[in-house]
Amino acid sequence: MTSTPTAPAVRMPATHSSGCPFGPPPAYTEAAGTAPMTRADLPDGEPCWLATGYAEVRTVLSDRRFSADLRHPTFPMLVGGRRELITAAPPSFLRLDDPEHARQRRMVTGDFLVKRVASMRPDIQRIVDEALDRMTEGRTEADLVAEFALPVPSLVICLLLGVPYEDRDRFQGLSRTLLNRNSTMEEAKAASDAILAYLRDLAARKREQPEDDILSRLAVRDDLTPEDVASTGVLLLVAGHETTANMISLSTALLLEQPEQIARLADPAALPGAVEELLRLLTIVHTGVPRVALEDVELGGVTVKAGEGVIAMLSTANRDEEVFGGAGHRPTDELDLDRDARRHMAFGFGVHQCLGQPLARAELQIALETLFRRLPGLRLTVPESERQFRTDSFIYGMRSLPVTW
Repeated sequence: MTSTPTAPAVRMPATHSSGCPFGPPPAYTEAAGTAPMTRADLPDGEPCWLATGYAEVRTVLSDRRFSADLRHPTFPMLVGGRRELITAAPPSFLRLDDPEHARQRRMVTGDFLVKRVASMRPDIQRIVDEALDRMTEGRTEADLVAEFALPVPSLVICLLLGVPYEDRDRFQGLSRTLLNRNSTMEEAKAASDAILAYLRDLAARKREQPEDDILSRLAVRDDLTPEDVASTGVLLLVAGHETTANMISLSTALLLEQPEQIARLADPAALPGAVEELLRLLTIVHTGVPRVALEDVELGGVTVKAGEGVIAMLSTANRDEEVFGGAGHRPTDELDLDRDARRHMAFGFGVHQCLGQPLARAELQIALETLFRRLPGLRLTVPESERQFRTDSFIYGMRSLPVTW
């Protein structure tokens, strides 16, 4: 085993200056073609490892020798200059290791179980139908991001959390600032302080007058501080609408470029598998998932030493030909709605994998099936060269998607 790099280090974060806009930045794909473990340089100049192979990414995300605790002094930061800001606020359970991670996660697990999400499907269908009613009333064109992809998951997560939907402009703006890699330290701190204060105040009101929602159930617990409640609230609120909104818009844009595959969405038996393939191919966390090694680990032909950072690249792992390729299927960098994509890691892997994945799946299935069923003539109104992608965000997506029908 060796820890000596065999190729030039990838500069993080890589950009989408070329290549397919629906895939990861070319630098990550090139690294994956070199070796499953390569070297990278973080924005602050610190070196780290880049795990691009499917098996290596699974190991990094599931082996307890790799820590998710961002308070570790050498935890790899994907944005330069933000270590002090990020470590100053109480971390959400996503950025903690067990047993504390498990303790906090269990407090909200019940709200995202498959059975609970199944009971929400009529409400999700109503929200989707009402959004399409508003978007299409008296019109034949719209921005699908602003008028459908973003409102649907925002309404759903507000319903679950107990956040007033009329406050959406406020929390959506703050979350965009937090997720933007180009936000200044001052801008990021102001957004973090504002959204935490908003949720602390909301939780305080719910502690006095609890309702049937997640924030109320957290707020009345004596084993959580107001800061703990706010931190968990930020995670669920931001991730709950940003990820699904971007998946809806990206999926729509990609499907409209390959209309011959859209029919698969009309088959109830094929719809879940089609959504899994979209999740695999688009994998919107293009920047990867950071971890730090707690001890020396032999992985992918190299030695990751204790204290070294590793970025697990979900996007390249989900395009591993040995896992998702095979005879009769298109290459893994192409959409194939008949592919068995169930082993993808778009939601991560291991104990930290996305808590809200049953909800995200339900929203995507309902939103995409309903959209193409109700608007069979849907089409894009701008060429690919004019489409605006969110290349500066931790969660990849589209700024707008002009469509007509």
